[in-house]
Amino acid sequence: MIPVLMLALALVGQNDDMPAREGVEGLWTNPSGSVQVRTGPCGQKLCGWVVWANEKAKADAARNGGGALIGATLLRNYQPSGRARWTGQLYVPDMKASFGSTITLVDAQTLRVRGCALGGLLCRTQDWRRIGAGGAASAR
Repeated sequence: MIPVLMLALALVGQNDDMPAREGVEGLWTNPSGSVQVRTGPCGQKLCGWVVWANEKAKADAARNGGGALIGATLLRNYQPSGRARWTGQLYVPDMKASFGSTITLVDAQTLRVRGCALGGLLCRTQDWRRIGAGGAASAR
């Protein structure tokens, strides 16, 4: 009985539902390198803003009525939902739509971004790479 109680107390002491937000904060680029997003706190939640985009990405967003891409909040209101995982809304400017989304910190250099529509029937996943202090957006 005592070992079970000790195990239960040890598990309560672990807070897997509250991953360190600092690990996911930073500068990230999508797989094609066409957009760079800075993640950070927005109130008690986590968000991500476009800080740089190539000309094609900016034109695609503008052509489809998504407005200015630079400064757009792509990752909205993410909350911890497990170990190294957050749940929120992914905004896609070209579509002018938001989708249910999860982001998972795979490792220190990889952020897996998954967005789903139609109750999870249609999903898309991308692995974003961290950009170091010398990244292109740091000079912008």
